[in-house]
Amino acid sequence: MISDARVPLAHQQPYGTAYEQMLERVRYEGAYPTRERADEAVRLVLAGLGRQLAGDERVDLAACLPLEAARVLTAQIPDPRPLTGWAFVKDLATRTGASLATTRWDTGSVFSAVAAHAGPDLITRVLGRLPTGYALLFGRAELTPAA
Repeated sequence: MISDARVPLAHQQPYGTAYEQMLERVRYEGAYPTRERADEAVRLVLAGLGRQLAGDERVDLAACLPLEAARVLTAQIPDPRPLTGWAFVKDLATRTGASLATTRWDTGSVFSAVAAHAGPDLITRVLGRLPTGYALLFGRAELTPAA
């Protein structure tokens, strides 16, 4: 787990209801055995997304998320050159030491819950702000214009 996105369980404050519901959705979607494992995935993926996303879409996305999730997203400094979707997954895997398959699974599980909070219009705007490869991570087709 990356150090900037994880607080030891003994030092965490109780979560709000909205974040608890988000964790339960991620736990269900990702088939995680515990809420703590779902929380680790949420924190990892949202911290990574926070390093990729800037501008109004970042602000609007944070406003849609439960407070705990928004804090993880906005605590990160956006990289001036965001990664492609595949590079994003590889970066998260490198940071955690997890396999690419596990990290891809975590990303899809978390992005599914994020999309449920944000709605399709905001997710479309977020995808327009990010490099290629993120649509598939959000469970959408990656459409490219014909040459």
